[in-house]
Amino acid sequence: MTPSAQFTPEALSQKLADSGLRSTPQREVIYNILAKKRDHPTADEVFARVKTEMPTISLATVYNCLEALVQCNLVRQVNFERGPTRYCPNLHPHAHFHDEASGSTYDVDLPPGVVEQLVAHLPAGYNASDVEITFRGQAKGERALA
Repeated sequence: MTPSAQFTPEALSQKLADSGLRSTPQREVIYNILAKKRDHPTADEVFARVKTEMPTISLATVYNCLEALVQCNLVRQVNFERGPTRYCPNLHPHAHFHDEASGSTYDVDLPPGVVEQLVAHLPAGYNASDVEITFRGQAKGERALA
């Protein structure tokens, strides 16, 4: 799957079923919202977007659905120190750039093999179960003025 691709409703249902969960309209809408606009929203931001399509959904349901999507490896949680958890549907190895001035988060493509090269430098006898690479900073030049 390419970084911009998303699961079809059938593939989403199958991925959930493989994890012992069933597909629900709420999970489908939330996944599609995340896949459509890949800006790493918080649960509150997802809730606000979903309300336009599903006015009766509760914030608790959004949190439960996000937890299920993370559990099934359909989305990743992204955390920046003391900030709220954000959600990313890009499952390919990549880093994140967190713009400290605007609060925006962007995916950063990594050269092929870079994660494997980094993991090869772990202390002897250790394995990495997860790798997170985050760049922090802010826009420079004209972009910062915009």
